Amino acid sequence: MTNPAIPPSGTTRHGAFRHRGFVLYLFARLCANFAVNIVSVAVGWQVYDLTQNPLDLGIIGLVQFLPALVLVLITGAVADRYNRRMIMALCMVGEALCALGLFLFTQTGSTNVIIVFGILLAFGVVRAFIGPAASSLVPNLVPAEDLGNAIAWNSSTWQIATICGPVLGGLLYGVAPAAPYALALTLLLVGVVMVSLIAKPIQKTLAEKASWEAAIAGFRYVWKEKIVLGAISLDLFAVLLGGATALMPVYARDVLEVGPWGLGLLRAAPAIGAIAVAAYLAFRPVKDHAGLVLFVFVTLFGTFTIIFGLSTSVWLSVTALVLMGASDMFSVYIRETLIQVWTPDAVRGRVNAVNMVFLGASNELGEFRAGVSAAMIGAVGAVVIGGAGTVAVAAIWSRLFPDLRRARHLDGRP
Repeated sequence: MTNPAIPPSGTTRHGAFRHRGFVLYLFARLCANFAVNIVSVAVGWQVYDLTQNPLDLGIIGLVQFLPALVLVLITGAVADRYNRRMIMALCMVGEALCALGLFLFTQTGSTNVIIVFGILLAFGVVRAFIGPAASSLVPNLVPAEDLGNAIAWNSSTWQIATICGPVLGGLLYGVAPAAPYALALTLLLVGVVMVSLIAKPIQKTLAEKASWEAAIAGFRYVWKEKIVLGAISLDLFAVLLGGATALMPVYARDVLEVGPWGLGLLRAAPAIGAIAVAAYLAFRPVKDHAGLVLFVFVTLFGTFTIIFGLSTSVWLSVTALVLMGASDMFSVYIRETLIQVWTPDAVRGRVNAVNMVFLGASNELGEFRAGVSAAMIGAVGAVVIGGAGTVAVAAIWSRLFPDLRRARHLDGRP
């Protein structure tokens, strides 16, 4: 069935850059993502320096994730009811204030980490609002025929920030503990300026009055639209089972015996594969059989996870991780495009809020699953069984969601 919200269209290789609003958006997101990754690594090092308690590192992630879960019924509705560009700008101002708070905390020499957790909680609240608004803004900035290209470039910049941001933050923290927060503040302010220069886009805002029915409309739409439900839940369970990031320190020290430099290499490898694929997709997008391609690459992600889990060679492990990242990028590209295109603009913010909670849950719970499994059966067993579970999920989901498997084009056409 053709999605009535999306007109039929062709494909372009770099059409997203024809639209000034998207270019400004892309560089604003690049600045924001760099800032988030810089803050993430710096605050982790700083808190651990102050307390020497690994539990505090878990609290850092928890206080930033909980707001997205608690506020899911509000953040999506706000993105659908109000100007998404303005929400994005205001949230980046909020992120900048949080970076300023961390900068001042560091400069004063305080050792009370409760203050840091409070700032990070505020940071999590702001990020809970910016996520649905920013994700839903892209389809308002480019036409349907350029949306896949825009998502590919957006994913590329996110991966670049994921690789380079932590490295830059770590280097700056070594120079001066306050330096990474100062740079993050600067980047966020630059991003605010770029967002403010975007012309107000056409957006179908939520007209109905605030109500429980309006608040849960995102959940109801996801449940009703099986392509969207299949795409979101596939990511949840595939990452929940196949995620191996939390166990990389164990592999670096005990399995591969490569030390800290090897850990850095292992952490960077998936993002390198993802960047290569995102660049490829920006010029050669998936044109047909998108659903089938999605399931193939989720299966490959699980397969390469198994290979990584069994490997005792550092170069085989790195190669497997690169291919894991590449496979995941194919599936992310297809999933995100299907979700954005298949969702009507009036409910897109609420659906993206649901999607973000599922993504956060898969990552956080995936790390918890990996840690518990490793404690019970060892790191190798945890990774291998998790990879096998991902392969099984791909097979089961292809049967449970035949419409997703049969989806052909990424612009909503049959």
